[in-house]
Amino acid sequence: MRADVIGELLDGGQAFRWNACDDGSWLGVWSGNVARVRAGQGGRLEWCAPVPLAAETGEALEPYLATGTDFTALTDALPWRSDPHLAGALAAFPGLRILRQPLGETLLGFMCSAMKQIVQIKRMLELLAERHGAPLAVVELPGNATPVSLHRLPTWTELARIPERDLRACLLGFRARHIAAAARFLAERPGWIEETEALPHTAAQERLRGLPGVGEKIADCALLFGAGRLEAFPVDVWILRALAGRYGLGGWKPEQVARFGRAHFGAAAGFAQQFLFAWERRAARVER
Repeated sequence: MRADVIGELLDGGQAFRWNACDDGSWLGVWSGNVARVRAGQGGRLEWCAPVPLAAETGEALEPYLATGTDFTALTDALPWRSDPHLAGALAAFPGLRILRQPLGETLLGFMCSAMKQIVQIKRMLELLAERHGAPLAVVELPGNATPVSLHRLPTWTELARIPERDLRACLLGFRARHIAAAARFLAERPGWIEETEALPHTAAQERLRGLPGVGEKIADCALLFGAGRLEAFPVDVWILRALAGRYGLGGWKPEQVARFGRAHFGAAAGFAQQFLFAWERRAARVER
């Protein structure tokens, strides 16, 4: 996988707890794991982890990267032969895949995403982890004179015990109210996240949309990036722009665009969506 595609994978809107290091590697945290990854020779992904966490992180990294999923076959099954724009997006980001993150953490990240850019979402989660999450490791990074202390995100049960004012102090704004209410709901229902993860897409989406502040887009993002539901087709401003400008769907509502996406791109519509998303963001940077 090329270095730029690794950057798109880890910092392109799927996950929010990865940061670029001066040596071209990426440092990330998920659940109780800490890893640095980089592009090696021949496109091979290389990784390392702090010694106390190395064994656990090694076991967790492959499922996190969804290495058991045949993305080559999924790519070939997409309608790129009859869709030149999709074909161009696929060619621009060879090897891009969908991460398989913990659903609970993914849900929290996307509940922070409403009306926010990636850099702002990352800052919210960083503050939540620093102030309310358990410490994991202290790591030394190239170019950093001071070691970096890394923390995991608070669990939903832990979030339920945090006053809303303290959540707002982590720059959550109005999202603090929704997250506090969702945390209380989930803390009273152990296993609810796991039960939801096991459901078919439509049932799981409906269940997540019952949580405070969770609409169709947030539910589909959580299911796509945290539950492996590749049929989920999240629709945000970038996808609205892509399908309006490239597919002639100007003026369509998000739910209409989502239905089109699932029908046009098929069973792995969410996988196609990530290429379209990456293409639009790159095109916007070029136009500036």
